[in-house]
Amino acid sequence: MASLNVGNLGEYLREQRRNAQLSLRQLADAAGVSNPYLSQIERGLRKPSAEVLQQVAKALRISAETLYVRAGILDERDRDELETRAVIIADPSINERQKAVLLQIYESFRKENGFESAPGTDDPSAPQRPDQEPDADSGPEPESDTAVDGPRTAGGSDAGQPSP
Repeated sequence: MASLNVGNLGEYLREQRRNAQLSLRQLADAAGVSNPYLSQIERGLRKPSAEVLQQVAKALRISAETLYVRAGILDERDRDELETRAVIIADPSINERQKAVLLQIYESFRKENGFESAPGTDDPSAPQRPDQEPDADSGPEPESDTAVDGPRTAGGSDAGQPSP
């Protein structure tokens, strides 16, 4: 059964590498692993360690958690939450504070609906933990914070008014 996971992992890695338009050699160099070893992983002949998966994920700019699930290191049931968090963290169109607030809101909705946080969500590459925000226990973000962070201009239709 482990070889099935490794095969799925290898196929997924190959697909991600091709989507990133990287050669096997380029990815191996970027991830700090040997070209033959990476080739064996892609062909399903080797099962890489979590550390190697993390290096490959970083080089491909994808979620390490997704690779952990595909390799059988993490449970499938945790995958949806991890992928949602990874998409939020990877979004270049929002800043780190906005990511943290969005993750906080996501977590509060999950808790409200009876779901616990998945293990391993304390990713050191993630933005500051939402539960460490000063206004974390106040529910939705206050209007004054929204007015400060958003790309607001004079004459906009926002309900919040900027502070002097």
